[in-house]
Amino acid sequence: MAPVKNGRLIFNEIPEGFPEPGKTTVYDESETIDLENAPLNGGFLVKVLVLSNDPYLRFNMRDPNVESYSPAFHIGQPIVNYGVGVVLRSENKEVKAGQYVYGVFPFVQYFIRPALDDFRILENNEGLPWSVYVGVAGMPGQTAFLAWKEFARAKAGETVFVTAASGPVGSFVCQLAKADGLKIVASAGTDEKCAFVKSLGADVVFNYKTTKTEALLAREGPIDVFWDNVGGESLDAALKHAAKHARFLECGAITGYNGQAAPVHNMGNVFAKEIHLYGFLVFTLLEDHADEFYAEVPARIAKGEFKFIEDIKKGLEWAGHAIYEVQAGKNHGKSVIEVATE
Repeated sequence: MAPVKNGRLIFNEIPEGFPEPGKTTVYDESETIDLENAPLNGGFLVKVLVLSNDPYLRFNMRDPNVESYSPAFHIGQPIVNYGVGVVLRSENKEVKAGQYVYGVFPFVQYFIRPALDDFRILENNEGLPWSVYVGVAGMPGQTAFLAWKEFARAKAGETVFVTAASGPVGSFVCQLAKADGLKIVASAGTDEKCAFVKSLGADVVFNYKTTKTEALLAREGPIDVFWDNVGGESLDAALKHAAKHARFLECGAITGYNGQAAPVHNMGNVFAKEIHLYGFLVFTLLEDHADEFYAEVPARIAKGEFKFIEDIKKGLEWAGHAIYEVQAGKNHGKSVIEVATE
């Protein structure tokens, strides 16, 4: 077989605001790969099927000299994030051709991996679409499921406030809170997104662009549990209207990813109300709970216990556009790039 094109999404320059497709990221087809004869050197060849597009990717589009929990992307190289692929060839005794693997992938159509390392072989006995394994059964679902169990300490009758509640993390949190018997106050950025959150069983859902968060929480609070995906103004309002001994689960702060976030003035309530602030990384939670998650969650998804929606872009060439849409809040549902079908 002749070599085939190996499309890549290249990180081209550090953005000052929103990441622009064709400028911040560039789709490139200059590279080729011989799928039958490319040297594996003891590794295995993966055909990429789906890639995850998550808000934190914008945070990785920074100067590599700025250290953080997640490595910066390197200019001239493909960006990376979670994905699912099928193994085409293998010289590694841990991996067989035809198996499916999950892990942090480069945004390319094909790649050679030297070792399994932190990749996971997916069984998918439930026959779920592979896109589910980068969404509700992947990193976003793991974030919601494991952190809620670890830090929320939820009690029936309490009130939880969830921001970005229509997203893959927020929507899962709403369903977990519903199962635990909490009153759910949730925000989203469009009426369509609000309708989806309402369908999950949330009690009070509002469009933060047309309703002031502070005024809404003044009416519906106090807040016992706050799941924070956005930071800024919503965090400030939650601090103001928190109950004593409230638990704040700090998951993300997208309002500050593409510019200056709104200032937070009510930090004094952290000690005044004895609020517990929990910052966490899903990678740490997975160290002890990955097997538990995979044993429970995919089966429950297959039974219809957890609802979800997906926003799928077909073709790696559209990945840059998908990244922009997530940052601008234009997606509806878990953003996935479908690179190939089997």
